[in-house]
Parts: sequence; structure tokens; C-alpha cells
Amino acid sequence: MGGWLRQLALNAQARAGLSAAIVVWAVIAALALALALIFLLLAAFIWLADRYDSVLAGLVLGLFFVLLALIAGLACIMLRRGNIERARVELELRQRESAGVNLFDPKLLAMGYQVGQAIGWRRLASLAAVGLLAAAIAKEWRGHTQTTEQETKPGDS
Repeated sequence: MGGWLRQLALNAQARAGLSAAIVVWAVIAALALALALIFLLLAAFIWLADRYDSVLAGLVLGLFFVLLALIAGLACIMLRRGNIERARVELELRQRESAGVNLFDPKLLAMGYQVGQAIGWRRLASLAAVGLLAAAIAKEWRGHTQTTEQETKPGDS
């Protein structure tokens, strides 16, 4: 079940490019933009009321928050592109792993039929049984070695 959920999460991430870091940077960008607008409006009010003096402080603060919003926005864009590319690569790798050979391919079936006629169906059936037995043993052995590797990994808790 976890594999299905991970697959769905990767599909969503590949399409939208969202992650926790992007949400955090987007919130920072929105807050910085709101603060920049407040300071710029405050600076414009002070400039109209006083003409000089405290205007410089308001403009400096406003420009600082605009710069912060631009940096956060650029960080969001770069992180989103990286997330999309990383998710696409992982999605392609998972699809390649799960693709396998299509056993009902007409060319493969025709070739199997010709091999069955050439060798003989009784010999081919016993050969297929030995092949399936060897595949089952190999799968069991591979699963056993993977579980022992997972059990011996340090730092898992």
C-alpha cells in the first residue's frame, strides 16, 4: 500500500512541483510582499505629509522587503523546478522497474509456439517447470538477502 501512495505522491509532485520547502518560501514571499506594500504606503504618506526626513527610512525598509520577496520568489521557482525534475526522474525509474516484458506480445507468442513445435511440448513443459522453480528460488533468495541488509543498516530507528 505504501508503494501506491508513494506513486501517487510522485505523480502529484511531478505535475505540480509542490513540496514543504516551496510552501514555506511562498509564505515568506507573501508576508514580505505585504510588509513591503505597508512600508511603501507608509513612506508615501510620510513623504506627502513631511516631504523629507522619515521618508528615507520608509523607502529603505520598503525596498528591503521587496528585495526579500524577490529572493523568496526566486527560491520558490528554483525549488519547484528541481522538485519537478527529481520527481520525473524517480517516476521514470519506477516505471522502468515495473515495465518488465509483455508476455502476451504476438511476436513473443509466435516465437514460443515455434520453439514448442521444434523442441516438443513435453520437453518444453518440463523445461518451463525447471525455469519457474529456478525463478522462485532466485526470488526467495533475493528477498532474503534484501531483508538481512535492511536489518543490518546502522542508524535506523
